[in-house]
Amino acid sequence: MSDDRGAGASGIMLSFILGALSGAALAVLFAPRSGEETRELLEDKLKESTERGKRLRERAVEKGREVLEDATDYLDKQRDSLEKRRDRLAAAVEAGRQAYREEKEKM
Repeated sequence: MSDDRGAGASGIMLSFILGALSGAALAVLFAPRSGEETRELLEDKLKESTERGKRLRERAVEKGREVLEDATDYLDKQRDSLEKRRDRLAAAVEAGRQAYREEKEKM
């Protein structure tokens, strides 16, 4: 279920970025500039967008690593807790068996 939400969010983000880039390109193309100025402006905007994309990707990767680390820590804690509970249950069952044997021997 969370995979669907992640795919939808990335699709929305990609659509937004592509729309922004398309709008910027159209605005530049219809601006009253010379061809050389327009090409230079488009090149500058493309470089800015590339850099922005790299920064966003780096932030997303870092956030993903943080989430993975947090999830790993949480799972380790839960695993330890379950192992302790299992050990306590096994000890209680064994104590019950021992008590049963002792009572049975008394009879």
